[in-house]
Amino acid sequence: MRGGDTILPVKRSPLSLYLHIPFCSLKCRYCDFNSYAGLEELVEPYVGALIAEMGLWAGFARGRPVPTVFFGGGTPSLLPIEQVERIMTALRERFALAPGAEVTLEANPGTVDRAHLRALESLGVDRISFGVQSFFDDELAALDRIHTAAEAEEAYRWAREAGFRRVNLDLIYGLPQQPIERWQASLERAIALAPDHMSLYALTVEEGTKLAYDVEHGSVAEPDGDAQAEMYEWSQGRMAAAGYRQYEISNWARPGQECSHNLVYWRNGDWLGLGAGAHSHVAGCRFADVYSPRRYVELMREAESAGPPESGELQALLRSMRQVTYVEEPRPELARADTLIMGLRLNEGVSLAEFGRRFGEGADEGFAPAFEELAGLGLLERANGRIRLTERGRLLANEVFTRLHPFIRSSSVVRATQGSPLHRP
Repeated sequence: MRGGDTILPVKRSPLSLYLHIPFCSLKCRYCDFNSYAGLEELVEPYVGALIAEMGLWAGFARGRPVPTVFFGGGTPSLLPIEQVERIMTALRERFALAPGAEVTLEANPGTVDRAHLRALESLGVDRISFGVQSFFDDELAALDRIHTAAEAEEAYRWAREAGFRRVNLDLIYGLPQQPIERWQASLERAIALAPDHMSLYALTVEEGTKLAYDVEHGSVAEPDGDAQAEMYEWSQGRMAAAGYRQYEISNWARPGQECSHNLVYWRNGDWLGLGAGAHSHVAGCRFADVYSPRRYVELMREAESAGPPESGELQALLRSMRQVTYVEEPRPELARADTLIMGLRLNEGVSLAEFGRRFGEGADEGFAPAFEELAGLGLLERANGRIRLTERGRLLANEVFTRLHPFIRSSSVVRATQGSPLHRP
């Protein structure tokens, strides 16, 4: 359903921005994100469409500070610097970037050099997130990554030389038939670089990927869940010993270096997603843009021809925007479940008092039986006015989320409850 009388009025509260860049050099076999190789000719018109979409939302966002911006993909580091400059200029013209706003850009180590990283930093990108995944070249090749371990280390050094004070490394564990010693060695090489933040993800087999095809046809073994659990538990201890604080199921940071953008997701705040397939959550309403990059460009050209929207109200805007092809009506019960589940991903858990202030009733009023059951199983605990996952609960988080979420199959938060945030940190 598009729009509706139940869409809530918007306060002048912070609004984060997600910019989807769908271009890749090579589609990785495990990846189910909205990304494509071989679309180089679409880069310039796509950036133009992205800037046009910013213009459609500028009036609505007026007066709302933007504390975080996240370039996700795809491989945003494939964008030529002049295109990044166009985007950053448009962002500053159309939105109120907060002083010291966190601006993150995802990068493949094989797509950057020292000059490129210096240019990104000079344009206002202050946080770089490298998709390293492994420090073994044969594992990287098996994952279809285009970089080598040596190139990943070199890219990290270049980022520091370019002035980046905030660097994240993504790593994947639990590859088919991966010995735990291999994973331990990869993580040790990452720790030796001393990044500010690390995201450690268990390999999952997503429907429609090359990996899923290989597993289904027996050419690749399915990841071993028990082995992944052992790797995860070892990683928790090793990361703590190295001075990293785990603040979310898959994320560790030096003190003060948490990913502010993804905290908006996990706290079920407001963010506006721009670009093909980008999801948004504004005033309790979830909506998404058309999935196809080519169709997105076409629809944004039509929107430009039609002129700016007449109303700044969310309901009218969603009805008028051609690129928005999915709208989920706000439902209080769904918002409560989403807030609870996303918050439980955080080590701090969910403040019961804050939950009550936000929704006018406590979490116990709707979830008490599930809380009692999950606490009895050793998966949830209460402490200091909060409810949070136990150590065992983090290992079995999907089991917890499934029992708590009455609409888990239809909710757009489902991706986050199945092992990764909506957008990688």
